[in-house]
Amino acid sequence: MAKRRILYVSHEIKPYFPEGDLANAALAFPKKMNELGHEIRAFMPRFGVINERRHQLHEVIRLSGINVVINDYDQPLIIKVASVPGAKIQVYFIDNEEYFKRKGTWEDAQGAFYDDNGARSLFFSKSIIETIKKLGWQPDVVHVMGWMSAPLPVYLRQFHSDDAHFAGTKVVYSLFENGFDGNLDKGLEEGMTFDGVQGMDQFTNPSAEALFCGAARHADAVLQMSPNASPAAVEAAKAAGVPVHSGAEFLENPAALDAFYESLFA
Repeated sequence: MAKRRILYVSHEIKPYFPEGDLANAALAFPKKMNELGHEIRAFMPRFGVINERRHQLHEVIRLSGINVVINDYDQPLIIKVASVPGAKIQVYFIDNEEYFKRKGTWEDAQGAFYDDNGARSLFFSKSIIETIKKLGWQPDVVHVMGWMSAPLPVYLRQFHSDDAHFAGTKVVYSLFENGFDGNLDKGLEEGMTFDGVQGMDQFTNPSAEALFCGAARHADAVLQMSPNASPAAVEAAKAAGVPVHSGAEFLENPAALDAFYESLFA
């Protein structure tokens, strides 16, 4: 198998987030591929609940000075990094004073959904693209997981398909039973509209299911991580001609995951 550069994106990664299907897979996938000799990067938000001292996060000074535009407002981007103990992989953390300088993840202490989670989702997704470009690192595969990074496949396809930095990059989206109740605030819709995103139906006041559908339609392949994970997104992907695979076996079979990635370039 060819050695590939693989970028993993998730808003939950163990051990920086409590155990769960998404957090566990977001560690297992890069760990297994790193052990097979691939070059790995992983990204997640720097939520306020993450203990920087305990996990030994430090700011990457050479990546400072990046601003990300969200609905005509420049938002400064701070990048921090930590090494996962025993895994020999680095996790990059997307940080910003306005969006992530709070103790909660996407809910406050009373369990209420933050009213700017839409803008936070867009900032997280757009920041990854800008950081990767500044790193000068060209990924062969971008493997996206979870609702918070759902805009990322859309931006890669609509705005960066002709970008030499992402030439030939394949996008994989994993579906988990992981979402939120109700609908997202207007921040994501307004920011994507400002950027001129086409086909906004699934990003207009979206539910988690709508976000999954929008991301799946813009991927090169979709992994359904359990039989009950977003049937609507599976159908949306198939309707857009995007192949859907069962992804659960890849957690126990690194060789099969490796072969899947390579099949994207056949």
